[in-house]
Amino acid sequence: MTDAMTPLWTSEEAAAATDGKALGTWAVNGVSIDTRSLQPGNLFVALKDVRDGHEFVGNAFAAGAEAALVSRDVLGGHPGLMVHDVLHGLEKLGLAARERNSGVISAVTGSVGKTSVKEMLARIFRAAGRAHWSDKSFNNHWGVPLTLARMPRETERAIFEIGMNTPGEIGPRSLMVRPHISMITRVAPAHLQGMGSVDAVADEKGQIFAGLEPGGTAILPEKDYFFANLKRHAETLQPTADILTYGGARGPASATPVTYETDGLASRIAIDVMGDLVIVKLDAVGEHWAANAALAILAAVVAGVPPHQAAEALSGYAPPAGRGVAETLKLPKGGDVTLVDDAYNANPESMRAAIEGFARRPGRKIVALGEMRELGEGSAALHAGLATSILAAKVSAAVLSGGEMKHLAEALKVRDQSMRVELVTGPAEAAEQVKSWLEPGDAVLIKGSNASGMAKVGTALRQMSESAASSQKASGA
Repeated sequence: MTDAMTPLWTSEEAAAATDGKALGTWAVNGVSIDTRSLQPGNLFVALKDVRDGHEFVGNAFAAGAEAALVSRDVLGGHPGLMVHDVLHGLEKLGLAARERNSGVISAVTGSVGKTSVKEMLARIFRAAGRAHWSDKSFNNHWGVPLTLARMPRETERAIFEIGMNTPGEIGPRSLMVRPHISMITRVAPAHLQGMGSVDAVADEKGQIFAGLEPGGTAILPEKDYFFANLKRHAETLQPTADILTYGGARGPASATPVTYETDGLASRIAIDVMGDLVIVKLDAVGEHWAANAALAILAAVVAGVPPHQAAEALSGYAPPAGRGVAETLKLPKGGDVTLVDDAYNANPESMRAAIEGFARRPGRKIVALGEMRELGEGSAALHAGLATSILAAKVSAAVLSGGEMKHLAEALKVRDQSMRVELVTGPAEAAEQVKSWLEPGDAVLIKGSNASGMAKVGTALRQMSESAASSQKASGA
């Protein structure tokens, strides 16, 4: 993304941006907060989180860091940048990166789908020129300024993901990013323990427009229950914004999925984007992917990418690990099964979407679901409410992990006594139960809140598959 001769930051630029003191003269090619992924030539930022990053400055230089951003001198004679507060220093570095950039900046938030849409846009933007995007789900109080600080000055298009857990988080981050395009995927029950109500979630998501540049574009989910609320936020926070919609038919400015087809392995989607009909093929299953694709292509068109070029670049997209990617696994006694690993996170809306997409896959269906966290007083009803989607998907067996899942287990047993339903205490027990059920041709869906640990079920099943493959190879099978 960056010319090899152009450093991301020089000591002089970084000191001016942060009001800090440069120790030594240096130039860096990247910014890192983790010595495990740090690349030679990076600036190491000694953030204080679970551990104090100052404890790892020595490790950073051993890994090839060029300099370190610190608030106390633990540099051991190495180059660095001294600031009063490291997080504030990182924020100022991010603001300076945004100030010096003249590209088209986009930002996305939402209760479901925001990381998928971010990844889709990053794929389109990469194909169209010099692109920058949020790594993983770096969307919080340090993730947003870190992503900004990493943005090369030559970036032509960028997409930032902005998230929240409690009130008052999205607005300040939007003001840092100052996007030309702000978009919302969907509003759903999530983080209710911190937010109090879904209405409060919608109000917080609407703050994505706080930093929208004058004359910018707000993109809203037309079919969302809170559409009018979100539109009011956009009009209030940025009166000069163009307001576009996706997912429905509110006029020529919309992006609307026209047809959705799947063979249970991939999807073919026709989308009307401002009057242009484009075809997208995704290695993902479920109609919610059609809405995600419509939003991504609409945002790309606003960012200056022609619609057919955007659709061509997006085609072939597959979800990242833990976001619904499908894998073929081997069984110890022979035969294959399909694993759909969507274990990165969950709320009621994303659970239903994942289950409905899973219903379209071939084979006998097994689900391994972990409890959803941070749902507050409505948790019991929200868990039990998933029974309708599970029954509609004709799931044969369900292993449910965690205390809150007892409500879903009870609902399923009342409504379908023929379904095998097992309530377990954690992912290790869930993995063993799934293994005991598996037969050739089965499909397994794994999903749950990140804290529920359901990703461990996927890990256990992959280990089973690797062991089976080794045994079969050794026996010449």
